[in-house]
Amino acid sequence: MRGMTVFALCVLASAVILSARCNNSSGPDHCCFKHYPVKVPQRFIKSYALTDSRCPVIGVILVTKKNLHICANPKDFWVERIMKHLDESTM
Repeated sequence: MRGMTVFALCVLASAVILSARCNNSSGPDHCCFKHYPVKVPQRFIKSYALTDSRCPVIGVILVTKKNLHICANPKDFWVERIMKHLDESTM
């Protein structure tokens, strides 16, 4: 019986340690997993942010004036144009 108690305590301790490690991860906050396939008009976008290099898909998070977040491909011409426009308007 004592062996079962020790085993149960070890399992519990392992679960607590693994839980703490998972919650303290230093991974990226926002990632794209799929690019939005439709062109979004520039007038709807108020800002953008590049995703972290640790994300599975490289992307740009476009933020609309209604605070919707859209993942887009940074290599698409329309996305490049929006990013350039926003960069120039903040100078």
